[in-house]
Amino acid sequence: MKRNYLHITFNIVTAIAVTMFFSCKNNFKDVQQVGVLQNEPIGVADTINLKYTDSFKLRANLLSPKMLDYSNRNFAFSEFPEGIELIIYDEDGNASKIFSDYAIIYDETDLVDLQGNVILATHNKDSLFTTQMYFDQATEWVYTNENVRLRSGGTDITGRGFDSDRNFDLWEMLEFSGDIELDN
Repeated sequence: MKRNYLHITFNIVTAIAVTMFFSCKNNFKDVQQVGVLQNEPIGVADTINLKYTDSFKLRANLLSPKMLDYSNRNFAFSEFPEGIELIIYDEDGNASKIFSDYAIIYDETDLVDLQGNVILATHNKDSLFTTQMYFDQATEWVYTNENVRLRSGGTDITGRGFDSDRNFDLWEMLEFSGDIELDN
Protein backbone atom coordinates (compact mmCIF):
# COMPACT_ATOMS: atom_id res chain seq x y z
CA MET A 1 0.00 0.00 0.00
CA LYS A 2 2.84 2.35 0.88
CA ARG A 3 4.50 1.57 -2.41
CA ASN A 4 1.24 2.17 -4.29
CA TYR A 5 0.83 5.57 -2.56
CA LEU A 6 4.41 6.62 -3.57
CA HIS A 7 3.76 5.44 -7.12
CA ILE A 8 0.54 7.54 -7.35
CA THR A 9 2.28 10.61 -5.86
CA PHE A 10 5.20 10.23 -8.29
CA ASN A 11 2.80 10.01 -11.26
CA ILE A 12 0.88 13.12 -10.14
CA VAL A 13 4.08 15.14 -9.67
CA THR A 14 5.39 13.98 -13.05
CA ALA A 15 2.10 14.87 -14.78
CA ILE A 16 2.11 18.37 -13.23
CA ALA A 17 5.77 18.94 -14.17
CA VAL A 18 5.23 17.79 -17.77
CA THR A 19 2.09 19.93 -18.06
CA MET A 20 3.92 22.99 -16.75
CA PHE A 21 6.88 22.36 -19.05
CA PHE A 22 4.74 22.16 -22.19
CA SER A 23 2.41 25.01 -21.21
CA CYS A 24 5.25 27.56 -21.02
CA LYS A 25 5.73 29.69 -24.10
CA ASN A 26 8.18 32.31 -25.26
CA ASN A 27 6.53 35.70 -24.74
CA PHE A 28 9.59 37.89 -25.23
CA LYS A 29 7.76 39.97 -27.84
CA ASP A 30 5.01 40.70 -25.31
CA VAL A 31 7.60 41.80 -22.78
CA GLN A 32 9.15 44.13 -25.38
CA GLN A 33 5.73 45.70 -26.06
CA VAL A 34 5.40 46.70 -22.39
CA GLY A 35 8.36 49.07 -22.81
CA VAL A 36 6.87 50.51 -26.00
CA LEU A 37 3.58 51.29 -24.28
CA GLN A 38 5.39 53.09 -21.46
CA ASN A 39 7.17 55.30 -24.01
CA GLU A 40 3.94 56.41 -25.67
CA PRO A 41 2.50 59.83 -24.81
CA ILE A 42 -0.29 59.94 -22.27
CA GLY A 43 -2.17 62.41 -24.44
CA VAL A 44 -2.21 63.79 -27.99
CA ALA A 45 -3.78 67.14 -28.85
CA ASP A 46 -4.37 68.68 -32.27
CA THR A 47 -4.65 72.40 -33.08
CA ILE A 48 -3.50 73.89 -29.78
CA ASN A 49 -4.46 77.47 -28.89
CA LEU A 50 -3.38 77.87 -25.27
CA LYS A 51 -3.73 81.27 -23.60
CA TYR A 52 -1.97 82.16 -20.37
CA THR A 53 -3.37 85.03 -18.32
CA ASP A 54 -2.19 86.68 -15.11
CA SER A 55 -4.13 89.35 -13.20
CA PHE A 56 -6.76 89.41 -15.99
CA LYS A 57 -4.10 90.25 -18.61
CA LEU A 58 -3.10 88.04 -21.52
CA ARG A 59 0.58 87.19 -20.99
CA ALA A 60 1.21 84.48 -23.59
CA ASN A 61 -0.50 82.57 -26.38
CA LEU A 62 0.85 79.23 -27.61
CA LEU A 63 -0.29 77.97 -31.04
CA SER A 64 0.66 74.56 -32.45
CA PRO A 65 -0.80 72.00 -34.85
CA LYS A 66 0.08 69.07 -32.54
CA MET A 67 1.16 68.43 -28.94
CA LEU A 68 2.27 65.15 -27.35
CA ASP A 69 1.94 65.01 -23.54
CA TYR A 70 4.57 62.91 -21.76
CA SER A 71 3.59 63.85 -18.20
CA ASN A 72 3.57 60.11 -17.41
CA ARG A 73 7.39 60.10 -17.39
CA ASN A 74 9.64 60.69 -14.40
CA PHE A 75 10.96 63.86 -16.10
CA ALA A 76 7.71 65.14 -17.61
CA PHE A 77 7.64 67.13 -20.85
CA SER A 78 5.39 68.23 -23.70
CA GLU A 79 6.57 67.78 -27.28
CA PHE A 80 5.47 69.84 -30.29
CA PRO A 81 6.68 67.81 -33.30
CA GLU A 82 5.08 70.11 -35.89
CA GLY A 83 6.38 73.37 -34.43
CA ILE A 84 5.01 76.26 -32.42
CA GLU A 85 4.16 79.93 -32.56
CA LEU A 86 4.49 81.57 -29.14
CA ILE A 87 3.28 85.13 -28.64
CA ILE A 88 4.47 86.82 -25.44
CA TYR A 89 2.93 90.07 -24.23
CA ASP A 90 4.70 92.64 -22.04
CA GLU A 91 3.10 94.94 -19.44
CA ASP A 92 2.05 97.42 -22.16
CA GLY A 93 0.43 94.72 -24.32
CA ASN A 94 3.22 94.70 -26.93
CA ALA A 95 3.64 91.30 -28.58
CA SER A 96 6.90 89.46 -29.22
CA LYS A 97 6.74 86.25 -31.27
CA ILE A 98 8.76 83.06 -31.29
CA PHE A 99 8.53 80.50 -34.10
CA SER A 100 10.19 77.08 -34.43
CA ASP A 101 9.78 73.86 -36.40
CA TYR A 102 9.97 71.71 -33.25
CA ALA A 103 9.79 72.34 -29.50
CA ILE A 104 9.92 70.57 -26.14
CA ILE A 105 8.76 72.13 -22.88
CA TYR A 106 10.17 70.52 -19.72
CA ASP A 107 7.71 70.84 -16.85
CA GLU A 108 10.09 70.62 -13.89
CA THR A 109 12.70 73.08 -15.17
CA ASP A 110 10.43 75.53 -17.07
CA LEU A 111 12.88 75.23 -19.97
CA VAL A 112 11.71 75.41 -23.59
CA ASP A 113 13.97 73.81 -26.22
CA LEU A 114 13.22 75.32 -29.66
CA GLN A 115 14.72 73.62 -32.72
CA GLY A 116 14.74 74.13 -36.48
CA ASN A 117 14.30 77.54 -38.11
CA VAL A 118 13.92 79.39 -34.82
CA ILE A 119 12.83 83.02 -35.22
CA LEU A 120 12.39 85.51 -32.38
CA ALA A 121 10.75 88.80 -33.31
CA THR A 122 10.16 91.55 -30.75
CA HIS A 123 7.62 94.34 -30.90
CA ASN A 124 10.57 96.72 -31.53
CA LYS A 125 11.17 94.98 -34.91
CA ASP A 126 14.29 93.20 -33.59
CA SER A 127 14.74 89.69 -35.00
CA LEU A 128 16.95 86.74 -34.18
CA PHE A 129 17.41 83.70 -36.44
CA THR A 130 19.06 80.41 -35.38
CA THR A 131 18.70 76.62 -35.56
CA GLN A 132 18.25 76.03 -31.82
CA MET A 133 17.33 78.28 -28.92
CA TYR A 134 16.53 77.73 -25.26
CA PHE A 135 14.00 79.88 -23.42
CA ASP A 136 14.00 79.86 -19.62
CA GLN A 137 10.41 80.69 -18.68
CA ALA A 138 11.22 81.48 -15.04
CA THR A 139 13.83 84.16 -15.83
CA GLU A 140 12.49 85.01 -19.33
CA TRP A 141 15.98 84.57 -20.74
CA VAL A 142 16.94 83.18 -24.18
CA TYR A 143 20.27 81.60 -25.09
CA THR A 144 22.03 79.40 -27.61
CA ASN A 145 25.50 78.20 -28.58
CA GLU A 146 24.52 77.82 -32.24
CA ASN A 147 25.10 80.22 -35.14
CA VAL A 148 22.80 83.24 -34.99
CA ARG A 149 21.81 86.27 -37.03
CA LEU A 150 20.56 89.37 -35.20
CA ARG A 151 18.83 92.30 -36.85
CA SER A 152 18.21 95.15 -34.44
CA GLY A 153 17.77 98.78 -35.50
CA GLY A 154 20.68 99.49 -37.86
CA THR A 155 22.53 96.37 -36.75
CA ASP A 156 22.75 93.22 -38.85
CA ILE A 157 25.28 90.82 -37.39
CA THR A 158 25.98 87.12 -37.51
CA GLY A 159 27.83 85.14 -34.90
CA ARG A 160 27.93 82.14 -32.67
CA GLY A 161 26.39 82.00 -29.23
CA PHE A 162 23.74 84.39 -27.94
CA ASP A 163 22.45 85.30 -24.49
CA SER A 164 19.68 87.83 -23.85
CA ASP A 165 16.59 88.90 -21.99
CA ARG A 166 13.39 88.37 -23.94
CA ASN A 167 13.21 91.96 -25.27
CA PHE A 168 16.88 92.10 -26.40
CA ASP A 169 17.52 95.01 -24.01
CA LEU A 170 20.54 93.19 -22.55
CA TRP A 171 22.24 90.81 -24.92
CA GLU A 172 25.65 89.29 -25.57
CA MET A 173 27.05 87.45 -28.58
CA LEU A 174 30.23 85.41 -28.16
CA GLU A 175 31.64 85.64 -31.71
CA PHE A 176 30.27 88.05 -34.28
CA SER A 177 30.83 89.84 -37.57
CA GLY A 178 28.74 92.25 -39.62
CA ASP A 179 27.57 95.85 -39.74
CA ILE A 180 27.08 97.37 -36.30
CA GLU A 181 25.62 100.82 -35.73
CA LEU A 182 26.88 102.44 -32.52
CA ASP A 183 25.35 105.36 -30.64
CA ASN A 184 27.67 108.21 -29.55
